[in-house]
Amino acid sequence: MTESNAELVRRGYEAVLRGELDAISELLDPDVKWHGGDPDAPGACHSRRQALKFMGRARGRSGIGELVDVIEAGDKVVVIMRPVGDGESGGLTANVTTFRDGRVVEMVHYPDPADARAAAGI
Repeated sequence: MTESNAELVRRGYEAVLRGELDAISELLDPDVKWHGGDPDAPGACHSRRQALKFMGRARGRSGIGELVDVIEAGDKVVVIMRPVGDGESGGLTANVTTFRDGRVVEMVHYPDPADARAAAGI
């Protein structure tokens, strides 16, 4: 049975938490994009190598935070997270992760999960 996109996201997130970036590499398209709304902004990732490097730095610097929810919407998955250090304040962020043929082709960061849900059409 094929894993759903939401299951792939959960598996990938858990691998990153464990520091197993090689395990997530297979989920990322070689030309994956990861950005905060502007793919040409400084710091945006334009390849699997750049995305993995960013994840490794984030994990080593402060951690990647807690996975709060994963909501599937067709080829998109809204990933809601609580960043490290937000504790009980409830500060949540989100990524909209887009899949094509079982691989992540784009991740867009949203400071507000409501905006991520809207971008995914939910």
